[in-house]
Amino acid sequence: MSFKTVVAAALVLLFAGGSVVYYYAGQEPGPLVKIEKPAAIGGGPVVLDVTVDALGSRLRRLEVSVQQQGRVFRMFSLDSPGGARFTQETADRIRVTQESSSSALTGLRDGPAQLVVTASRDVLYGVRRAETVEKRDLPARLTPPRLAVVSRHHYVNLGGAEMAVYRVTPADAASGVQVGNRYYPGYPAAGAAGPAAAGAPPVDPALRVAFFALLHDDDITTPIRLVAKDPAGNAATAEFAYRAFTSSFARRRLPVDDAFFRKVVPPILEATPSFKLPVDTPEERLDAFLKINGDLRRANEAQIEELARGTSAEMLWRGTFTRMGRAKAEAVFADYRTYVYDGRDIDRQVHLGADLASTRGAAVTASNTGMVIFTGFLGIYGNCVVLDHGMGVQSLYAHLSSVTVEVGDRINRGEIIGRSGATGLAGGDHLHFTVLVAGRPVNPVEWWDPHWIADRIDRKLVDAGIMSVSAATKAPVVKAPAKKKAPARGKAKPAAPKKKR
Repeated sequence: MSFKTVVAAALVLLFAGGSVVYYYAGQEPGPLVKIEKPAAIGGGPVVLDVTVDALGSRLRRLEVSVQQQGRVFRMFSLDSPGGARFTQETADRIRVTQESSSSALTGLRDGPAQLVVTASRDVLYGVRRAETVEKRDLPARLTPPRLAVVSRHHYVNLGGAEMAVYRVTPADAASGVQVGNRYYPGYPAAGAAGPAAAGAPPVDPALRVAFFALLHDDDITTPIRLVAKDPAGNAATAEFAYRAFTSSFARRRLPVDDAFFRKVVPPILEATPSFKLPVDTPEERLDAFLKINGDLRRANEAQIEELARGTSAEMLWRGTFTRMGRAKAEAVFADYRTYVYDGRDIDRQVHLGADLASTRGAAVTASNTGMVIFTGFLGIYGNCVVLDHGMGVQSLYAHLSSVTVEVGDRINRGEIIGRSGATGLAGGDHLHFTVLVAGRPVNPVEWWDPHWIADRIDRKLVDAGIMSVSAATKAPVVKAPAKKKAPARGKAKPAAPKKKR
């Protein structure tokens, strides 16, 4: 074999081998692309959030565009990044975030669109590039939601509640009532309709019902309005007619002493592992009481407000809430208390409920139909039950000596849920009761008043065609849980085991 033949054969083999390597390099995967945002495009700025992993090589190209009916709206290019922010999450993975003005999408129309991300990386030492094209379908929604109030005559007392019926479109827009910086979500009105009568038309799917409050610490001039926001981020507000009335709240000076601290502080600390405080001396017990009455109180309030997120979209109750029978009112709602120890003022707190005292270990019944969403020891409230009545309305029963229901039980109005006691920050046997709207305490006296229920709730539901007159006066009945034997008086089992000191 001649030298030329050998060289020719070597070149052929080299070319063939190179071709094979080049071919297989072309089969290498492109960069890994993950699209976090946007999920939809609205009329405001568009937030881009994309993660790209170059798989051990160099990222050569990254382009992002929105495409709709043949039109291309370029949002980002690695060659001209503008104000984009780059975060190096690993050696090979970067995260690109950018906020683009809506003007970058001028000409985009309402309707389906597509986000297209094109990325490429070097393979075979830069001889070839491997490319990835990742697409996400996303709606373009450039028109803000529309809101219109339906109900009339909205009167709200400081510390009290109200209800509004309104219409919102599109139906998937999150909406509710904004009171200052506090938000009260609305719920589909069909959840308040109750059983449909034969031949009755379906409830308008655009109708919503929202319970809201003007809390005891709100200013009487706090603005109240309807708000809505769709999945694309378009927001809308609408004013509606209402009148707010001031209220006067009681003020009390409440003497406390070391005997009271010895009674209430150790059990609360034993049942609250996150609060580890010494209580060996009167000074330590005073300090622990102040932390319980302040820090733990706020933590308990936050936990109660969090429970409201799990409310039913269905209105589980009808009619007036019942008050504990034959009970004396020991304290009223929004009672401003100054705690006095050894002749000096040591703390100030607001009592956000009604204290009702009857006989020791008196039966505590559900004030209205609902579902048990919490039972257990809850800091300052001691043994506690929270019932969900739906649409953000709940009721709380505190300081119980025993509890006879469990989370998930569906309870009818008047059924026994426990017995009164002196657990938590309670000086004596009583029931602390309050009504909650979106997890925030409101004056329960309103909910005990049949005229208030008829005017503020039932009338509006009937006028809006959501509920019939007969349904407004008929309490729903839910399937009751298996009967549990109530513990004997004075022998209540505590919610949390006692620890030896």
